[in-house]
Amino acid sequence: MICEPEYLLLHRSGELARRIEAAHALLSPCRLCPRECGVDRLSGEEGFCRSGIQPKVASWTLHPWEEPPISGTRGSGTIFFSGCTGRCLFCQNYPISQLGVGNVVTVERLAEMMAELQQRGAHNINLVTPTHFVPQILAALPRAIEMGLRLPLVYNSSGYESIEVLRLLDGVVDLWLPDAKYADDDIARRLSGFPHYVEDNRAALREMYRQVGDELLLDDEGLARRGLIIRHMVLPGRLSGTREVLNWIASELSPRVHVSLMAQYFPAYRAVDHPILGRKLTVEEYEEALAAFDEADLERGWCQEQEM
Repeated sequence: MICEPEYLLLHRSGELARRIEAAHALLSPCRLCPRECGVDRLSGEEGFCRSGIQPKVASWTLHPWEEPPISGTRGSGTIFFSGCTGRCLFCQNYPISQLGVGNVVTVERLAEMMAELQQRGAHNINLVTPTHFVPQILAALPRAIEMGLRLPLVYNSSGYESIEVLRLLDGVVDLWLPDAKYADDDIARRLSGFPHYVEDNRAALREMYRQVGDELLLDDEGLARRGLIIRHMVLPGRLSGTREVLNWIASELSPRVHVSLMAQYFPAYRAVDHPILGRKLTVEEYEEALAAFDEADLERGWCQEQEM
């Protein structure tokens, strides 16, 4: 039997209101991500993420290309937020993340988007690159609940997260969908601009795992209702440290955690002329990653077919 999302219980008890207030306080000085750039976003200053006080949305639509238990048959209700806490040279969504394409919306409009996606048949509300707008998302949630929202919330992020923020989302987020991008801090800094990514990412993954464990709770239609799926995109030249990332997940979290091993890399944005990133992944590189998945004794997950 699938119970209603826990965020409804948090709302009824008044706990959600407390979380909204606590998250709002993190906007000045801003410390929503591990970077803690410290700007006063409440007065309109923009942080490293190029974001101020109001949420900025690039698109909101039904998305059929997530992992099968997320997209289902009707699609995941994705809300793509503009801006990012990273600077990935190869970002495939760089017009949104780096160039700021999108529209500033009110918290009330954000709530309406959630409710409208539910009305359009979405299986869940998929918050894409949400880290720098967590206070605004939380503030929109009570209004969305009043409008009838009952779908699971998916937190789809780079995995560069503050533990303080993740704990505010405990019980609010039903499905964690983070990246584990790198195994080496120097590479993470050079390619994505993340300071101390590995340490912060692994701490975040531990916290997400603490909240939901290694079981992916499915409903009668095979749709995910609660759990953790870790994404890892294999980069050319072993830059993502795939073997080490997968071994860490299996040994430090659980071999039963669902892992999505992604082969979709292609040169984009500033990676086009990069000496290593300026090409697609080879068949051999992805086969090596698949072998590393097996060698780590990971039991659950998804792989992709490569486009040649």
